[in-house]
Amino acid sequence: MKYVTLAAAALIAAAGALQAQQLEQWGTAGGWDVMIDPSLGDGCLIQAAYNDGSLVRIGFDRNEGSGYITAFNEAWGDIEEGATYDISFDLDGQQYDGVAKGIYLNDVPGADIYFDNPDFLFDIAEKYTLTLYHDGGEVMAIDLGGTYVGLEAVIACQDEMG
Repeated sequence: MKYVTLAAAALIAAAGALQAQQLEQWGTAGGWDVMIDPSLGDGCLIQAAYNDGSLVRIGFDRNEGSGYITAFNEAWGDIEEGATYDISFDLDGQQYDGVAKGIYLNDVPGADIYFDNPDFLFDIAEKYTLTLYHDGGEVMAIDLGGTYVGLEAVIACQDEMG
């Protein structure tokens, strides 16, 4: 089982950074919206909504020099803002453990997972399914189709941002 090294300072900063949510549209790629988040140092990200009600973002926080996965879902009502949760996730059978921080976006609960290993971003890009677990139970499973193309666009977006 691999472990994702998390940037503790990024976890603390993440909740405040997500409050602004002034995302700017950059383009689309691979079925994802490619956006810029000025509150994260003009960090670029991909965003998609899923049939289970989840909104997922994968991107870069340029303020912290980290990558992140953030997911929101109204069905996750018992999440406490600012609390940390031990999580695990599966990328096509490859297991990772990490810590998520509870956050809210427009009153919708979510989980923010930061990582500082750039290889992990490409692990995501090359996989087909991401399944998130907490306390041994499945929280969310999403199709990662188009993620590689989407993250290539995120890199182009970041290059454009300087």
